Amino acid sequence: MSYGQITPSEANISLAALEALRARVHQEIDEGLLPAAQFAIARSGKLVAFESIGESTSETLFPIFSCTKAITSSLIWMALEAGEIGLDDPVVQYIPQFGTHDKERVTIAHLLTHTAGFPNAPFRPTDYWDPDRRNARFAQWRLDWAPGSMFTYHPSSSMYVLAEILERLTGQGFADLVRTRLAEPLQLPELFVGCPVDQLHRVADVEHRGQAMTKEDYAALGLPEPPVTEVTEEALTNFNKPEIRVVPIPGGGGFMSAATLALWYQSLIGYGPGGDRWLNMPWQEHTIIEARKVRTHGLLDPVQGHPILRGLGIVIAGGEGAQLRGFGYGLSEDSFGHNGAGGQIAWVDPQSELSFVYLTNGHDRHAVRQAKRGIALSSHAAKLTA
Repeated sequence: MSYGQITPSEANISLAALEALRARVHQEIDEGLLPAAQFAIARSGKLVAFESIGESTSETLFPIFSCTKAITSSLIWMALEAGEIGLDDPVVQYIPQFGTHDKERVTIAHLLTHTAGFPNAPFRPTDYWDPDRRNARFAQWRLDWAPGSMFTYHPSSSMYVLAEILERLTGQGFADLVRTRLAEPLQLPELFVGCPVDQLHRVADVEHRGQAMTKEDYAALGLPEPPVTEVTEEALTNFNKPEIRVVPIPGGGGFMSAATLALWYQSLIGYGPGGDRWLNMPWQEHTIIEARKVRTHGLLDPVQGHPILRGLGIVIAGGEGAQLRGFGYGLSEDSFGHNGAGGQIAWVDPQSELSFVYLTNGHDRHAVRQAKRGIALSSHAAKLTA
């Protein structure tokens, strides 16, 4: 990485707030709940802090799971900017095999906003390598509800479709697209979607820790029990298998350090490896502004009932209830990002120009404890520039 690193003082970062953040990151490691974690802070195009705690070093790569969705979506933004696709284009315009079981109504915008209607459509990761199997999956899928009528998070299915569209447009494999259109121009060589074989030894194994909440635990807290999705403990543990790690899974197959991801988020506010903002970047400023516009007004989270604020493949903090959307207290309402399974955190605040990333290989089975940790960490990060 050629972005350079500056001291917290040079970045006008509160040293006391940074120490409080560091102590909070250490908490679960010191208690023995989590085996390892990394966090990184970047501001105004420079790396400010990057630390590895527990059973990890600065060379460790972590699976970032659904944080990958923002990276995949950014490639779609570039195609929109170039006029290669349109948000209202039906998917069948690019993938004719998709046009079965009333899916002709699904658009690219539906895919990006999790309103496409097939949240649990199956796709085995290794099917990616076989175009015939891919097309058979797309043809097999059925709608659970009319596209655009409601929001339900699509853990992987919609992103597989977006990646397929990109591959058909460009003639390149998805991992190559990430490398040539993002990693190389941004000089972030360890921005991987699908881990290269020669880097597999650096990846931290996923470990599940703690006791899962019971139905009674949720009831005692007055919370609804979350529905069962494809994001199971077994599915996440499968990311310890080399044959899964090498697949460029567009909805969850990213592998990198916290520093790489924090600097990637800096590119979304115009800071690249050069000097001037928005100069020689993969996208123009107006493209990012369009991506950050909320496209899900009036739609509610189907489990907790809070407003859904989704841009094009990213989550917008908004004002009230930002913590319910994966952000902390104290961030501007313009903050945006995308977190990942197991407690991964990634966001940038355009107002403070601060990006924060927290990664861990220790997945806490206690969902509420994990959620509270995420809110606490992001809230501590927000105080860095207060």
